[in-house]
Amino acid sequence: MDNRKYLPFVIIAIIAIIILFSAANRIFFRIEASERAVLFKTLSGELQKDNIIGPGWNMKAPWNEVYIYEVSENKIEETMDVLDKNGLNISVDVTVRFHPKYDAIGIIQENFRGDYIQRLVIPEARSIVRQVMGRYTAEEIFSTKRPEVEAAIKEETRQVLGAPGNEVEMKSLLIRSIKLPEQIKAAIENKLKQEQEALAYEFRLDREKSEAERKRIAAEGEAAANKIINSSLTPELLRMRGIEATMDIANSPNSKVIVIGGGGDGLPLILNGN
Repeated sequence: MDNRKYLPFVIIAIIAIIILFSAANRIFFRIEASERAVLFKTLSGELQKDNIIGPGWNMKAPWNEVYIYEVSENKIEETMDVLDKNGLNISVDVTVRFHPKYDAIGIIQENFRGDYIQRLVIPEARSIVRQVMGRYTAEEIFSTKRPEVEAAIKEETRQVLGAPGNEVEMKSLLIRSIKLPEQIKAAIENKLKQEQEALAYEFRLDREKSEAERKRIAAEGEAAANKIINSSLTPELLRMRGIEATMDIANSPNSKVIVIGGGGDGLPLILNGN
């Protein structure tokens, strides 16, 4: 039997298998659990930005392109020099945690070509930090209004990154440190120390004033009570109370001598018999 007539078919099959294996990485692709992808059709020039490809194995035409995005939480750490309200130079360390919105990576690819961190997140974060801190003095940023400054930076960064067309969700923004020139830092700390000492002194004064007021009110109350008592003690009332006390003593079993009318106020005198 002559098998040579099958040789061309065998060769074609082998070539097809080789081509298939060599092109497999252009046809099959896998999306991990923390990834999403979007397909670009090369021939038509269409980016299928509304068709987000989820995790798992997928197929595509070998001439098409697929753009894969990591959608798990990412972070950047930036150190930058900013100017305060008075033009004083301040060094700030900032950490931003974020991720692209899962269903919007097609828009991100269209607007930023996959490099949204360098094209969007970093420049916008740096710009907003500079803008916000430029509204405050170094003393406010370093001490009295630091929470307010951080809150403003977080909110404005979140709004810009999440705006339509940007589609990045910011999870958190942390100002790790704020560094001032040593002489400025020392001056601010000294001023804050003096302010705390002044507040402590005022607190002591207020406490002493409150104690003095309490004593004055107590004394006035006691004086008023004594005045009421004294005004109610008439000679007739005292004489009546004296007679009642004399009668109680006279009825007691102890021996005594009673002199009727011996007192200066007409009350009896009671002499102890012992």
